[in-house]
Amino acid sequence: MDNTQYDDDLRQAVQTLRKGGVILYPTDTVWGLGCDATNPDAVAKVYAIKQRAESKSMLVLVDSPLRAQIYVRELSDTAFSMMELANKPLTLILDGAKNLASNLIADDGSVGIRVTSERFSHDLCYRFQKAVVSTSANISGQPAAAIFSEISQEIKAAVDYVVRYRQDDNKKSNPSSIVKLKSNGQVSIIRP
Repeated sequence: MDNTQYDDDLRQAVQTLRKGGVILYPTDTVWGLGCDATNPDAVAKVYAIKQRAESKSMLVLVDSPLRAQIYVRELSDTAFSMMELANKPLTLILDGAKNLASNLIADDGSVGIRVTSERFSHDLCYRFQKAVVSTSANISGQPAAAIFSEISQEIKAAVDYVVRYRQDDNKKSNPSSIVKLKSNGQVSIIRP
């Protein structure tokens, strides 16, 4: 894919997010369903596509630790450093979620945030200037799609835009590590 095609793909994905649509896109881990993390109607669409209860929260991707600060009451120095220094995908579950769709925030007020360094998802977050929902592109309970060819037709047909970038990429990535950082400083490793 040349730069012109890449830029067109990125522009169409951003336009879809701005209109409250749902995209199917590559991330730093698996292929994901994404939408504007601040739009409750868009978030509800993602839950409906996944056939998943809204009580099961989803994470958001951002392009930098600075952007992450917008979505939690306080981003501790520890959380900031972990985001900045992570050399593989790392999702932090942080207390005090704010400025996000209410149906995205867990019952305890927390949210999962990951700074993505994968080219497309990073550029998407940067150009969109907001957090983007990221949840595996599958019906709830079915295996996550590590590569594009594993995504069901049902999922592809349900979204508003399918990103073309990396559709031919058959390299599988590992899921992110998940660490819960409580506002009192308590650290829990959920997935190493």
